[in-house]
Amino acid sequence: MDTHRTTPGPGPLLCALERIEQAPQADTLIDGLRKGVRALPLGPARDLLHGRPLGHPAHPLLVQVPIGTWLSATVLDLLPGRARRTAAPVLVGVGLAAAAPAAAAGWADWAELPPEQARTGLVHALANTAGVALYAASLYARARGRDLRGRALALAGLAAVGAGGALGGHLAFRQAAGANHAEQVGHRVGDGWHPLGPAAAFPVGRAALAQVDGVDVLVVREEDGTVRALADRCSHMGGPLSEGGIEDGCVRCPWHRSLFRLSDGWNVEGPATAPQPAFETRVVEGLAEARLIRVHRPHRHGRGPAAA
Repeated sequence: MDTHRTTPGPGPLLCALERIEQAPQADTLIDGLRKGVRALPLGPARDLLHGRPLGHPAHPLLVQVPIGTWLSATVLDLLPGRARRTAAPVLVGVGLAAAAPAAAAGWADWAELPPEQARTGLVHALANTAGVALYAASLYARARGRDLRGRALALAGLAAVGAGGALGGHLAFRQAAGANHAEQVGHRVGDGWHPLGPAAAFPVGRAALAQVDGVDVLVVREEDGTVRALADRCSHMGGPLSEGGIEDGCVRCPWHRSLFRLSDGWNVEGPATAPQPAFETRVVEGLAEARLIRVHRPHRHGRGPAAA
C-alpha cells in the first residue's frame, strides 16, 4: 500500500496563508504605502532599520522586547496578589514603547518586498497594530482602576500579537523574506580556479554574465584589464546584478537598489544586509578565471577598488 497517497495535504491554516499571498485586492493600497515608506527622508537611518550593520534584518531582534514584556505582563496578570497591579502595567508600557522601533524596522523591510510577501506582510502589520491598540487600551483601563478590563484587553492583545507572529514566521521562513538569497553559492561552487571565458569578451565598465559551477556570475572588466566577479543573484531578494548599473566601482541591483562593491562584494547600501559572494580573479593566457572568496574581508574605506 502506498501510504504517501493517503497522507493529508496542507491544512486550513496553510491554505489560508497561501490565499493571502495570492490575493491582489490590497495591491493598490500596498503600492501607495510602499511609495510613502520609501519617500521618507531617513538617510543613513534606513540602513540601520534594515539591519545592515548587523548583517541580518533588525526587525526580528527588535520585536523580542515588546513580545517578551507583554508575555511577562500576561503571566503576572494570571497570578494573585497586589504586585501584579503595579508591575504588569509597567511591562505593558515598556512593550508599547519598544513596539515603535520594531514597527519602523518592519515597515522599512516591508517596503522592499515583492507582491506575495508584501500581502502577507501587510496582514502581519495589521495584526500587530491591533495588538498595540489593545495593549494601549489595556494600559488606559488599568490607569483608570479597571483592572479586570485591562487584563482582558491584554489577553486579546497577546492573541493579536501571536497571530501577527505566526504571519511573521510564515513571511520569514516560508516566503524567505529577510533571508540571504546568496547563501547557497558557497555550497555550490567548488574550491579552486574556474574558467569564466576570454577576458577580452567582457565589455569594459559594463556588467556581463558568466557561469561558475552552474552558478550565474556577474563579470565586469575594468579599464586596466582587471576582471571583477560577484555572484549574480542579489543576496537581498535574488535580483540579477548583471542587469544593474555600475557606479564608482560598485554594482546597483536593478530590483531594490542595493549597492555592492565589485572588489569584495561588500554591501555598501541596503536594503541588502548580507554581502555578495565575491570571486578572486586572474587572467591566464587571455582566459579569465575565478576562485570563490570564502571569507569576506571588506575594505575599510571607499566604495571601489581604489580602496584596496
